[in-house]
Amino acid sequence: MIEDDFKAPAGLELPAIKLPSIIKPQNLFKATDFSGLGEKTSETLDIRHEDDFLDLKTDEAPKYFTKDKAISEEFGHDQYLGELTTSSLNVTFMYRDHEYVDGDRVRIFVNGDVVKSSVYLSSGFKGFTFHLQSGFNKVEFQALNQGSSGPNTAELRIFDDAGVVISTNQWNLNTGRKAMVTIIKE
Repeated sequence: MIEDDFKAPAGLELPAIKLPSIIKPQNLFKATDFSGLGEKTSETLDIRHEDDFLDLKTDEAPKYFTKDKAISEEFGHDQYLGELTTSSLNVTFMYRDHEYVDGDRVRIFVNGDVVKSSVYLSSGFKGFTFHLQSGFNKVEFQALNQGSSGPNTAELRIFDDAGVVISTNQWNLNTGRKAMVTIIKE
């Protein structure tokens, strides 16, 4: 007969680890379980949304905008937004209605050609990218209307190839007037 001198190992015994579940638990709290009372809990993130982006209501004006600025004589003139110099091959224009979202629309010209015939300005940024020609490039935004509450209002941001903001500006225009910027490609 063979004697086995094998003993159970003596030492630290670790408890079993419960693996996290990817399924939402049905009953988060039992009526008699008060252990989590008073603790802050974070909201569960649901990543099953169709396009993986948050739903932003971009056509609503922020609550602190109730109307555009009062129409004045200064809005009856074209606005020059400046001259920029860059070595980028392309620039990106991003624009939005920065005041009350009231239906403002613009027509966009690049070097005299219409590139966007009618753009609705919402509270979220929209835009376009275009290839710069050597020398002068002129971009114009013509107010097609004044919306329901005053001048055509917009915020404009211009980005270079690297995504760096090279200009920010705003316009307030009466119908038919233009805001223009000149970009010089080195």
